[in-house]
Amino acid sequence: MASLDEETCYVLPDAPTSKLLVYLHGIVPPEKTSSLKSNLQKVVSSAARRGRVALILPRGVQGLAPRSQPRWWGWPTGEPAYTREVAALTARFHEARKKLEKASGVEFTSVYLAGSSSGAYFATLLALHGDFAADGYAALSGGAPLKAAPAQKLTSRPFYIGYGEHDSVGPNARALGEQLRSGGWPVHLAAHPVGHGAREVYFDEAFAFWDIRRGAPD
Repeated sequence: MASLDEETCYVLPDAPTSKLLVYLHGIVPPEKTSSLKSNLQKVVSSAARRGRVALILPRGVQGLAPRSQPRWWGWPTGEPAYTREVAALTARFHEARKKLEKASGVEFTSVYLAGSSSGAYFATLLALHGDFAADGYAALSGGAPLKAAPAQKLTSRPFYIGYGEHDSVGPNARALGEQLRSGGWPVHLAAHPVGHGAREVYFDEAFAFWDIRRGAPD
């Protein structure tokens, strides 16, 4: 995994691709190196290369993790913080896309958004508020339905939801799937015998689901 700038890492597969995944991590500690960061980078890098998808991994914001972890990097998962932070964060994501297109010499014509844990809740908010247009979305080990139904003006996109059977997020994940389906969104809901966190199987299933709904692989 290489650095695109001070706030963003990226991965490019061996062969050029027109598909890009913007992936939002769960909360991570402020230290430069940790077992949590190392495992996360290994999981997402391996999955992206195997799926022949370019990957952008932007860093979250300090101060948005739980109070017990004040310096950790996280995402806005509640409405007040979301309203305050969303414009600046989405602008960062779009700028990172432009930088990677310039660096790789490839224009990304299919863009996907996924997140795990804290990142899954933020990715879900972005999707259901219509603040980040993507060809597909994924919530991994996180995500919850909106208290109010998503805006009717939204264009439904394939939405993958993956969670662990030994994780506490199951009820929210299933409720999110029900809300999306009731709004006409194509949903793939998958449970696996694992605990909390990002897993390669989630990415593999999401890439396959998006390709099927898109009509053809890259």
